[in-house]
Amino acid sequence: MAQPGQSVAAALASSLESVLRSRGSANRVFEILELLQVDEEDVILCAIRTCSRLFGALLERGDLFVGQLPEEETSLTDNYSAEDKYKIWMRHRYNSCVNCLVELMGHESFQVKELSLVTLMKFVELEGKYPLVKAEWKGSFSFPRELLKVSVVENLMPCEEDSSLLISRFQEYLEYDDIRYFVMKAVAENIGQLMQKTKEVPLPVYQQNVFSLISSISMPSQESEVVNFMVKQANQEEWKVSKLKVTLHLIIVFNVMFPPSQLPTGLYKKVLVILHDSILPHLNEPTLMIDFLTVAYDIGGAISLLALNGLFVLIHQHNLEYPDFYKKLYSLLDPSIYHVKYRARFFHLADLFLSSSHLPAYLVAAFIKRLSRLALTAPPQALLMVIPFICNLFRRHPACKVLVHKPGGSEDLSEDPYIMDEEEPSESRALESSLWELQTLQSHYHPDVAQAAAVVNQSLSELEDDVSELLELSAYELFDRELKKKATSVPLEFEQVRGLFGKKDDLFAEHFALE
Repeated sequence: MAQPGQSVAAALASSLESVLRSRGSANRVFEILELLQVDEEDVILCAIRTCSRLFGALLERGDLFVGQLPEEETSLTDNYSAEDKYKIWMRHRYNSCVNCLVELMGHESFQVKELSLVTLMKFVELEGKYPLVKAEWKGSFSFPRELLKVSVVENLMPCEEDSSLLISRFQEYLEYDDIRYFVMKAVAENIGQLMQKTKEVPLPVYQQNVFSLISSISMPSQESEVVNFMVKQANQEEWKVSKLKVTLHLIIVFNVMFPPSQLPTGLYKKVLVILHDSILPHLNEPTLMIDFLTVAYDIGGAISLLALNGLFVLIHQHNLEYPDFYKKLYSLLDPSIYHVKYRARFFHLADLFLSSSHLPAYLVAAFIKRLSRLALTAPPQALLMVIPFICNLFRRHPACKVLVHKPGGSEDLSEDPYIMDEEEPSESRALESSLWELQTLQSHYHPDVAQAAAVVNQSLSELEDDVSELLELSAYELFDRELKKKATSVPLEFEQVRGLFGKKDDLFAEHFALE
């Protein structure tokens, strides 16, 4: 303990030096450990740093017992040498330190949490270099997986507290391929144990923590990229080959073990946003995600829009057959489609799905007609994107041009045969209708929209319009574009003043000038 007039830091430094210098002063380790349980944050931080230096040095010196650790009382009565008794005793102190650090990962202060995490990861690295468990056979892979799992990973995924900030601090360790693998394995085991114990879906906070941890993992695309290991192994190349494929399977755990229908909406969206490029490419069997994605696609709204990306990958790369896919895609067209956050993503994928020339004319006509009807209430930035989009559909499917050039069509718009509320595209009677909506948009208040809509009055070129730059066009960009326009002349709606009284044939105008 600190003497009168002596600072805590000085007292800890003195205890550290005594323990490392002489085994006769080993009991002074209690002076360090007891300060891990005080209330003062500064004292705790100082004690954690001291423990890091102390047990780091003991691990490097080989002063901790290696092998199955006997009970502390048993070691005193059995026939152990004085050397082994010291190492057993000090190993128990090391375990006490680890337990305290685990408790401190739940401390109210983030600085305490962070330093505890960093110290535990230092112990993981040192235990990898100086194992405390005897190798099962010569050349076997040695890694302190229990220390990583129980002390670190499980405490990054509490059920009652959001740990996203602490997980972001942990991300630097996920750059190591062995850490990444054992973290994924620990997450899988933890989820299984929790669900078996509770027999119900985990709390949303726990789900969010699991997602934050998994989504921060960047998976290697091939074995040649697996080169960065925290714990160097003699048979490292063999480990790479045998473990990489297992790791790719583990990333599916979160999506399979959590029923999609019971995920919080916000978390559901986050999963779907990263699914197509961060998860599916790394799976040995991406088709395992079919059920997850089809359930998401059937939910509707923004979740269905986000599920399109994953379904596109499965349909085009893995030959997924989805019954009534276009019927469901057609049902996603509602007034919100021009306003949602994921508008650009949806129209990019819709453009791909409608690109095939083998689609029936009635189906494409139904899409054109519904997009045009919804365009009547869309904002200008969306109209400047959807009008070229519709024109491209005409270029790909010339049979649909009958919507524009329909002689003898009804003049009364109330008699439009198109059935807007019909869910089945084949029953919507779109080909019997006309595209009066685009003609209406030719009188739009925004001149660019009116000009774009007038294109259908002319013969369309064979070359498709590039809509990729228009997908994310915003109202701000549209307004900024207008401000940068330079007008050469401004038309006026009144006659210029002529003469003193401004009359056309004024007598005064012949004798007086307004100069």
